[in-house]
Amino acid sequence: MGDAHGDVNRRPLGRTGIEVSEVGYGAWGIGGAQWIGARDDESVRALERAIDLGLNFIDTALAYGPHHSERLVGQVVRGRSETVHVATKIPPKNLRWPAQPGVGVEEVFPAEHVRRCTERSLRNLGLDALDLQQLHVWRDEWIGTGDWLEEIAALKDEGKIRWFGVSVNDHQPETVLRAVREGVVDTVQVIYNVFDQSPEDELLPACAEHGVGVIARVPFDEGGLTGRIGPDTTFPDDDFRNLYFAGDRRRQVAERAQAIADDLGAGLEDLPEIALRYVLSHPAVSTTIPGMRSLRNVERNLAFADGRGLPAEQVQKLKAHRWVRNFYPG
Repeated sequence: MGDAHGDVNRRPLGRTGIEVSEVGYGAWGIGGAQWIGARDDESVRALERAIDLGLNFIDTALAYGPHHSERLVGQVVRGRSETVHVATKIPPKNLRWPAQPGVGVEEVFPAEHVRRCTERSLRNLGLDALDLQQLHVWRDEWIGTGDWLEEIAALKDEGKIRWFGVSVNDHQPETVLRAVREGVVDTVQVIYNVFDQSPEDELLPACAEHGVGVIARVPFDEGGLTGRIGPDTTFPDDDFRNLYFAGDRRRQVAERAQAIADDLGAGLEDLPEIALRYVLSHPAVSTTIPGMRSLRNVERNLAFADGRGLPAEQVQKLKAHRWVRNFYPG
């Protein structure tokens, strides 16, 4: 699978030549604005501890906070002697997540916006170069249109970005297949977990075939695969999980989490390990980036980054727990 660093296993990030810890750091949660209760001092401690344990890949975005996550990440990374690879993202100029069909790329990622955001991220982070710059939304119909790709090439030539990828619209892995097959991207970032197994159908095999790195996000289904969400779970008023787990979704999640535990002869307390190891059992995955806002989460998640994945028979059993759903019930 890769080379160990301490006890943390590393894998190639596609054809980039970079080796990344198979558990990376998803830094949305430390932006503060969209996640209630994120505290900078705790976030910094969690990041520092993760790097102490061998983590060397952090994924952030200009929109997280906004700017705040990048600044915190930069503060930590600049203070370390180890090499820590930082990935960030350019927000859509029209501020529409996900990308809408039929909207031209010139409205979403014109060249001047690509450059301005990249240079702003470099200032926020205090770094000379980004290891990975990503578009925060994506549609394959943009290939061959607009001036964004020439700007990415120019930023690479200038040494401001090393590699380029896209963050795939939530639960739409099919929308990036052309970019992978035509060599437009070095990496893709996609939602992949026990419930949303759809990337296995076409995207992960295509990435393996074409040497494209895979950053798997939302490995715990926003908490649905931790065994800690039940019918009576509440979230703060402004927390986006109120929408994600709206209607009867909390009860459904609790029942499905229990069914996974029962099927594998495990307890609910074992679900985080099962969920993370399932994602890491796919050979096309380079790294997975759970959000980690506490020392406890950092230590737990990195303990599973040992290159072992799950036994094949458990992976097979989990195929039956794929859950195709309307993700934002009205």
